[in-house]
Amino acid sequence: MSSDALPSGYSRFLLAGVRVVAGTTVAGAIREALASGTLHEFGARHPRARRLSGRGVAYAVPLETTGGPVDVVIRHNRHGGAFASLTGDLFLAPTRAPYELHASRRLEDSGIPTPVVLAYAVYRAGPLLRRCDVVTREVSDGVDLAVAITSPDTAVRNRAMNAAATLIAAMSAVGARHHDLNVKNVLIAASGDAAATAFVLDVDRVTFSTPGDPRALEGNLSRFLRSARKWRARFGAQIGEEELAAFERAVRERAATRS
Repeated sequence: MSSDALPSGYSRFLLAGVRVVAGTTVAGAIREALASGTLHEFGARHPRARRLSGRGVAYAVPLETTGGPVDVVIRHNRHGGAFASLTGDLFLAPTRAPYELHASRRLEDSGIPTPVVLAYAVYRAGPLLRRCDVVTREVSDGVDLAVAITSPDTAVRNRAMNAAATLIAAMSAVGARHHDLNVKNVLIAASGDAAATAFVLDVDRVTFSTPGDPRALEGNLSRFLRSARKWRARFGAQIGEEELAAFERAVRERAATRS
């Protein structure tokens, strides 16, 4: 699907120079939010906003939709990596947001848990450069995997890592490779005694190849294991080599079974 073609249930409109793509259920709310600034500014001003840390500050807020209030996360896109201090929040048009929308829908269609992209807004920053905000549905009771693996409770760590293994195996089996897969890009949602579910984040860094392509599996495992060891070295994550070896075996076995 090209970046110009929208998934079913989404529309495109221009509002005071801001290019917006939104799901039909949230389009009205997005228009109202943009009436007095950017979507990110709307989130910052919202009386019920919760600040979420990550690559910059995101805001979790309730958004009124045609189907009733929905909890969403509003994120201002920023670059990561070595050149983040130079590139900041500036992207070449049309930004990564269109690809993020299509990648998220493709993952959803493949049964891979990822937060639903509800809308995005692209703001001009000169002739070629743009800034962008993305709105996703909030995953209730979610914490990133980095938090879970710093827990001293072995059961908490095992539950989270088991969910992450299922996620990475499923992604790899369908040929989805996340080029920035790390413990901060996996969200663990668990409620009560139910099994935890892992959601993949920042899916604009996901590329797709043939299902069962071994490069997806090896790439995902390499990135993830390097991140887990880095988190252990820097922040004291309670996860040893035996746990990581068991995790890798589980991913490989589950990916082979799914393929």
